[in-house]
Amino acid sequence: MRRALLLSGGMDSTCLAYWRRPDLAITIHYGQKSGEGEVRAASAVSDALGIQHQVIRVDLSALGSGDLSGTAVSKHAPASEWWPYRNQMLVTIAAMECIKHDIDVLEIGALKTDGFHVDGRPEFVKALSDLLSMQEGGLRLEAPAAAFTAAELVQQSGIPDDLLAWSHSCHVSDYACGHCRGCRKHYETMEAIGDVPH
Repeated sequence: MRRALLLSGGMDSTCLAYWRRPDLAITIHYGQKSGEGEVRAASAVSDALGIQHQVIRVDLSALGSGDLSGTAVSKHAPASEWWPYRNQMLVTIAAMECIKHDIDVLEIGALKTDGFHVDGRPEFVKALSDLLSMQEGGLRLEAPAAAFTAAELVQQSGIPDDLLAWSHSCHVSDYACGHCRGCRKHYETMEAIGDVPH
């Protein structure tokens, strides 16, 4: 059974990389403002864990919305970082890479708290998995952290602080801005696990 992980370099996927130790990590720079920071973080994590890492670059910046693209938020957006069909797009692109590596399962970092976005819900993951598995390669999509909050995932993974420090959660920059929803989630998670810098 060969597994791949969609590794954004954020806190959740970094914890998954440490916990799950996939055969392949895939990072996609799709034109998001934080793209280079995500690639830098994901590369460092993959190198530290000895995981094969593929970076795919596709410029979809013209299709973005909100914080991640530096444009006005779409009227359809439930949150400022919403990008239309983003998870569906990321999984599809990652699946195209997976088939080259004979991957059986692609894992993503959806959490219990991601139900705020439709594409973070278990029913979405199942529907997309069903769609992938009926096509060539029979790839399955799984969200192994779907029962956890971000803080619970950090604890479940057992990731050391020095590796978690590589993660990049900012939505608007290659370096943490400290104010966007991604940065705030990072700080709130660290506080929840009792790991707050002084």
